[in-house]
Amino acid sequence: MTELKKGDPAPDFEAEDGDGKVWRLRDLRGQKVVLYFYPADDTPGCTAEACDFRDNHARFIGAGYVVLGVSPQDADSHRAFSEKHSLPFPLLIDADHEIAGRYGAWGERKMYGNTFEGIIRSTFVIDEGGHIDQALYNVRAKGHVERLVNDLALSR
Repeated sequence: MTELKKGDPAPDFEAEDGDGKVWRLRDLRGQKVVLYFYPADDTPGCTAEACDFRDNHARFIGAGYVVLGVSPQDADSHRAFSEKHSLPFPLLIDADHEIAGRYGAWGERKMYGNTFEGIIRSTFVIDEGGHIDQALYNVRAKGHVERLVNDLALSR
């Protein structure tokens, strides 16, 4: 797994969200993007993280950021998760882990003594020029968004 670092070009991607809208990173050039990878819809940790992004969404938008979540689940799962928790940002489908792989957010994980391939909970801040401003790997679901809000000095 190759990890991205500050200044690296953010890998382009094309993916549909739960409503079938196609998102391309290149189409967001000129805007700042928070791209976060999470393992699965509607699991405790992923729900906590998504709700933290939801609860701080206005702050991200106010500072000019587009927030995008990415996980392997299908459109129906993303749509149900988004509706259940009133998520105001798109959840992108990465069923083949291609996007996660390009960002170094797919690899070996360990849980409960088992080793397996999976999503490495990660968040990337991408600047207006399409470069990595922050690459945060193995983040914790709870408290991660608050630290990101502080690091980016988003106003209350």
